[in-house]
Amino acid sequence: MAETTQIEWTDRTFNPWTGCTKISPGCDNCYAEGWSKRSGHVKWGNHPRKRTTEAYWKAPLAWQRDAEAFELKNGRRQRVFCASLADVFDNKIDPAWRADLFELIRATPGLDWQLLTKRPQNMAKMLPSDWGDKGWANVWLGFTAEDQVRFDQRKRFLDEIPAVVWFVSYEPAIGSLRIAGIDPVPNWLIIGGESGPNARPLRPEWVHGILEDCKTRSIAPFFKQWGQYENNPLTGQLNLAKSDMKGIDPHGKGGGLVNGAIVRSFPEGDAA
Repeated sequence: MAETTQIEWTDRTFNPWTGCTKISPGCDNCYAEGWSKRSGHVKWGNHPRKRTTEAYWKAPLAWQRDAEAFELKNGRRQRVFCASLADVFDNKIDPAWRADLFELIRATPGLDWQLLTKRPQNMAKMLPSDWGDKGWANVWLGFTAEDQVRFDQRKRFLDEIPAVVWFVSYEPAIGSLRIAGIDPVPNWLIIGGESGPNARPLRPEWVHGILEDCKTRSIAPFFKQWGQYENNPLTGQLNLAKSDMKGIDPHGKGGGLVNGAIVRSFPEGDAA
């Protein structure tokens, strides 16, 4: 759980606790719920969350000790996605646990912590009292928006809560999402199709539309994956079976090329 990861837009994952409750359609095929059933670590849904061990919590301190070496080697700071198996801004968390997490984040200034939530309405009351008018320098804030409805419900927080980096995860993309000229804009937008059993389709026109909006609004786009090769336009263009597509487009589940190119940008000043 605190480890290097195959998630293409981060370097590490850290889960201060595990467990969550489904709150929107994007949660229907939650990979973390599947993990919980396989591992038996925690029951999903309206059940108590489970804090991870004291030894586990020491991992980010080790990453902090190596932060300078990582930056010299990679030309950028190390990114930590928190929490891939939970939600930092979950109402069911003991506030003392969240306070401990922010103390850990404070103690690791050489790491960029990526806090992604489906509950941005809780952020203002749950962020540290010294968050300030710019946010903490090593914390990126993000929310998931799997379609237009969820983006429109949550977009106001982009303007209401300060952060050095604001990002939106349009994953799993299960409906069209467009960022209009009057909308507040994030610094970064992750796009990805749903994978796994019962995955819902991602339409190429959704991808092209949101990438056009990113270009127009100066948002750094990160296209992670098509989710399934059935969604990938190359399958039809090249008239190949999906079993042959992995060799041509191995970038993420279902491939990750858009018009033959990788589209994986990071916020300005943050190298790949």
